[in-house]
Amino acid sequence: MNLTTTEPAAPVEVPLLQTLSPSRASDFKHCPQLFKFRAIDKIKMPPTVYQARGTTAHLALQRLFDEPAELRTPERLYDLFRDAWLELKDEEFSDLFSTLEEERSWGQDSLEILANYFGVEDPATFDPLDRELDMTQAVGSMTIRGILDRMEERPDGLIITDYKTGKAPPERYAIPAFFALKIYALLIRESTGRTPNALRLLYLNGPTVYEIPVNDAQLDAMKRQLEALWATINRAITSDTFPTRTGRLCDWCQYQDICPAFSAVVEAVPLELSTA
Repeated sequence: MNLTTTEPAAPVEVPLLQTLSPSRASDFKHCPQLFKFRAIDKIKMPPTVYQARGTTAHLALQRLFDEPAELRTPERLYDLFRDAWLELKDEEFSDLFSTLEEERSWGQDSLEILANYFGVEDPATFDPLDRELDMTQAVGSMTIRGILDRMEERPDGLIITDYKTGKAPPERYAIPAFFALKIYALLIRESTGRTPNALRLLYLNGPTVYEIPVNDAQLDAMKRQLEALWATINRAITSDTFPTRTGRLCDWCQYQDICPAFSAVVEAVPLELSTA
């Protein structure tokens, strides 16, 4: 009798970090398992109406500053939003709405939120230095890559602004939201030699603006934190250890159904047979 044996499959080796974005760094700080789903397993989830609104609004606000100052009006921003949606919906959000009425209702709600922008600032009074700036920057032995929403020059220095289309958290919970912006501030310092003066989170659904100052000591600390985070992520990749970290934001996590922290599957315990 010829017996054939099957060799166990060799484990798939996951490469260590080549680049890290501020968003994925934030994911790992929030929940290592979330980072694994997004960055290692690359599990894509169906887009949501909130993601569609955010992507479309960002593109419209970016293009608003392509217009002459006198044409940066609410009506023009609404038109830019509609144009951006026509471009994006077939590429990224084709299955988002089941009826035309749902899409129209979403569009109307989106324009009402977008209108709040003009209650925060007048885009006719300044020209940003950069918008949707694609950055790939060496920071020590790391390579950090991300897209910065906006940067402008004020009399007191450089300001980094991040648009948010959701509702602002209470101020006492807003500080963690600045983590990614501090990384962008570090990238700006590394690439230009200039330290931004302040970071702004502009929440359109409100609207609410949170702003904090930033200085070299904070960015030095961020660089050390980022180096430690980079090393920690590589250790997690090597050991395939990505613990879950539950909290209030789990209620909005799209991966909850497959997350070990919320799994309803109970591993079966093998019965021990008595030899007596």
